Amino acid sequence: MSDLVVLDLTRARAGPTCVRMLADWGAHVIKVEATAKADPRMKGQNTQRLQPDFFNLHRNKRSVTLDLKKEEGHEIFMKMVAKADIIVENFRADVKNRLKINYDDCKEINPKIIYGSISGFGQTGPYSPRPGVDQIAQGMGGLQSITGIPGQGPLRVGIPICDLTAGMYLAIGVLSALHERHRTGTGRWVHTSLVEAMIGMLDYQVARWTIDKDLPPQVGNEHPINVPTSLYPTKDGNVNLAAGGDHMFARFCKALDCEELLKVPEFANNDLRFKNRVKVNEAVANVTQKFTTAECVDKLNKIGVPCGPQYNIAEMLEDEQIKHLGVTWSTLHPEKGNVQINGNAINIDGHKKGARMPTPEYGEYNNEVLKSLGYDDAGIDELRKNEVIV
Repeated sequence: MSDLVVLDLTRARAGPTCVRMLADWGAHVIKVEATAKADPRMKGQNTQRLQPDFFNLHRNKRSVTLDLKKEEGHEIFMKMVAKADIIVENFRADVKNRLKINYDDCKEINPKIIYGSISGFGQTGPYSPRPGVDQIAQGMGGLQSITGIPGQGPLRVGIPICDLTAGMYLAIGVLSALHERHRTGTGRWVHTSLVEAMIGMLDYQVARWTIDKDLPPQVGNEHPINVPTSLYPTKDGNVNLAAGGDHMFARFCKALDCEELLKVPEFANNDLRFKNRVKVNEAVANVTQKFTTAECVDKLNKIGVPCGPQYNIAEMLEDEQIKHLGVTWSTLHPEKGNVQINGNAINIDGHKKGARMPTPEYGEYNNEVLKSLGYDDAGIDELRKNEVIV
């Protein structure tokens, strides 16, 4: 994507997740950041951006500062728009309108622009003005109602899943619009929201209700339908096991020498095992406890039953398959030296992945970008004096 110029107006996580997908595959990304005077939240940026979260999220970008509320700042941004292919933002729905940088404003300057937006609840409708964050979308989107152990009450999942999936959905949308532009020569406004992304990720759990009025409950570590599928105890820890289909359950019983379970009438097929979930899980746990985790993983995988260990983050990164996949990338941290960051999960044959550029310092590329727009040193100094840039 090295021929694409992306203007990144995003903050927090959802928008930056979309941009990171483009940056990781070579797009020339310019992160446009507000000055501290225009937005007090920008104070202390060079400290914040060295923290693991920010440093991991904003690699492969260039940073410029710009006060979009000032006439000169708006003018500079529109000059950047004229040369750009893609803009991504995740302001509240009305902010871009007040700043006069919405899709229609930018389309007048560059009809080919692809304009990507993420909001909390959508660009229109009664909730569109509301601020939205992952926690709220997890609850409102229904995810917390099906997460956790039965009777525990609604539970948040351990990652900001609405932010991450909204970012990935938007990246797919942007690339789809880009493909269309190759045929039509015209840009598009592409938008999604945290709550739409969350509902989209619920997938068949929503369909269970819309089609059969079957309200999905909490099932803890278990699969909503296929039994046995859960986390089971072993001699030295736990093992994740997915033996829900009838043929998989038969294989499980053969591999761990418990074929007597196949003769239990309540376990005869998945529908019956689903109805007798508690009894099935107790029986399976009694079997897995006779083996170590490694023995379960070895025996079951050899016979074709999906099975694996339950890791914490540190253990996961030491697994031989994870190391083989190269999921972390090396990059240079200003204070810590060479560090590893979380890479990109996509693999494209013939293209090398990695962090081409570490997360930039706040406004590090001001001069470079402004000179590309025709500003000389004196003009840049004047912009800094007038607090248009930092």
